[in-house]
Amino acid sequence: MFLSVPIFANAGIFSIGTIWTLAENDTTTFEVKSEPNSQTIQLLKAATNNDPNPAKGGGDIVVIDDKALLAASSVTGDAVSVYRPKSDQISVYEVREGDTLSQIAEMFHVTPNTIRWANDFDGSIHPGQTLVILPVTGVKHTIKTGGTVQDLADMYKADAREIALFNGISINARLEAGMEVVVPNGELHVEEPKKTTKKKSTGIASSGGVSTSGFFIHPLPGGIKTQGIHGYNGVDIGAPIGTSIRAAAGGQVIISRGGGGWNGGYGNYVVIKHNNGTQTLYAHMNGVSATQGSWVSQGDKIGTSGNTGKSTGPHLHFEVRGGKNPF
Repeated sequence: MFLSVPIFANAGIFSIGTIWTLAENDTTTFEVKSEPNSQTIQLLKAATNNDPNPAKGGGDIVVIDDKALLAASSVTGDAVSVYRPKSDQISVYEVREGDTLSQIAEMFHVTPNTIRWANDFDGSIHPGQTLVILPVTGVKHTIKTGGTVQDLADMYKADAREIALFNGISINARLEAGMEVVVPNGELHVEEPKKTTKKKSTGIASSGGVSTSGFFIHPLPGGIKTQGIHGYNGVDIGAPIGTSIRAAAGGQVIISRGGGGWNGGYGNYVVIKHNNGTQTLYAHMNGVSATQGSWVSQGDKIGTSGNTGKSTGPHLHFEVRGGKNPF
C-alpha cells in the first residue's frame, strides 16, 4: 500500500486515525490531497541571480560632468569611453632606489605613459629624478577597422603628436583592430539638452571644490579671454608675448618648467599650491621666473606670456584645480 499524506494537512474530522482505519479494510493505493489555502499555499520567493550586479535591461549610459549623456558608440560605430584619472591634483615625485615606473603610476592612479608624456622622456627612470604626475582626461578609443593616429586626431579634434606621445607609439603607426588608444583632451559627441546642439568637451570643467570667491586676482591684467572653461577647469587669456604674468594667490611653487619642452602640451609652465587646497597652473609661458620650491605672494611676477607647447598663438592657459575658476 502506498500512502501519501500532505505535509501541511489541517487538523479536522478527516484525521490520521481515519486514514489508518480505511487502510486496514482496503488495499487500494490512494493519495490524500488537500486544496491550497492560506495555510498550505507556497510562499512567494524573491528572484535570485548568482551575479551580485545582474543586468537590469536597457543600454549603459555614461554621464559626463553630471550634465551630458555619452552615446554608447561614436559616429563610426567604434567603442569609446571617457578616460579620466581619480584626482585632478598635480603631484611631484622624486624617484627612489628600487622604484619602477609602473609602481609609481599605480601609486598615483595613472598609466606609465601618462608619466612619460608629462615628463618628455621615453627611457628608464633613475633615483633622484623628479617626475611631474600630471592627471590627464580624454577619450579611450578601441580600434575596430584600423586607421592612423591622424585619423583619430581628426575624429576627436585632438593633436596627433599628443596622441602618439601619450600612447608611446609612432605618429606614423598604422593602428590595428583591438588596440586601445587614449586621446588626451579629445572631444566626444554627446547628447545635450534639446535647446542646444553644442558639443561638450570631456575635460573636467568643474566648479566644484572649495570656495574661491575673492581668493584669486587676475593673473594677466589687460589680457583678453579667448576661450572659456575647457580641459582641466582652464581658460585662455590672450596677450602679446612677454606680457607679465602674476601669481593669482600666494603659495608655494611646486612645478617650474622652462626650456621649451612639450611637458604634456603645456610648454613652459608653473604650478602654485595654495593654502586653501587649490592649485593654479600657468601654461605656454615664454619665460619662467618663479623657482620650484619657492614661496610667492599674491601679485608677484612668475613669468611672461608666450606660445610654447600645444599653442596656436600667444596666450596664457590658466587653470584652477580643486575649486571654481573665477575667470
